[in-house]
Amino acid sequence: MKIKYEFADGTVSEVEVEESIGAVIIDSRRREDNLLRKERYHCYSLDAMQYGDKDKFMPYSEESPDWLMEQEEYSDHINRTFARLSEVQQRRMLMLASGMSMHEIA
Repeated sequence: MKIKYEFADGTVSEVEVEESIGAVIIDSRRREDNLLRKERYHCYSLDAMQYGDKDKFMPYSEESPDWLMEQEEYSDHINRTFARLSEVQQRRMLMLASGMSMHEIA
């Protein structure tokens, strides 16, 4: 009996096996196909979920708890760093943030 085996890259190979081994392989494949059909019919695979805008369970939002926490940590880091600057440096950074060019500040 010849059994076809398809590799992950798509190539197909035929292997000659005994009838008893071939029957076991065919039965195993049949059971696997039946189980996959049953799971598709009854379940929604988490692997098939789309993350982001098309997510069915948790639509993407920039204001997710993780994003808010990251923004808070980033803001704390900026404030701590800004507090370490001298008054002149702080004044210059505020001028830069307000839109003045480096040439105008100097």
